[in-house]
Amino acid sequence: MNTNPVEILLVEDNPNDVELTLHALRKNNLANNIHVVRDGAEALDFLFCRGGYQTKDAGHPPKVVLLDLKLPKVDGLEVLRQIRADERTRSLPVVIITSSREERDIVAGYKLGINSYIVKPVEFGQFTEAVRQIGCYWLLLNQPPVL
Repeated sequence: MNTNPVEILLVEDNPNDVELTLHALRKNNLANNIHVVRDGAEALDFLFCRGGYQTKDAGHPPKVVLLDLKLPKVDGLEVLRQIRADERTRSLPVVIITSSREERDIVAGYKLGINSYIVKPVEFGQFTEAVRQIGCYWLLLNQPPVL
């Protein structure tokens, strides 16, 4: 088991998008420890150290959560709702990265406290560049509070 703190929690059920995201982050040397979960329930288990993640150290949350909206078991907005409702994860940066351009999804995400909403570009090069920019900002430029 890797004992280094997770830098990015990627919550994505589409295997192609997972591979593209991992490729873009690693190609640009942006994250050493990325953890991928495939549904909203597993994301919540990971963040709140329950289920298969009971032994995970809750004192080292990821630097950022990249969250898809359309997820099995628990959708992305409900994951966000639970993140923001808990004092332990309330200030955790959450970036929605999704294919949805629906205004209601954008509005709901911001009302629930996302830090950013990004629509996944369809073209490979644009997708890779978008992920690179996300990684650069959240892992290198952003200065989170010390909790």
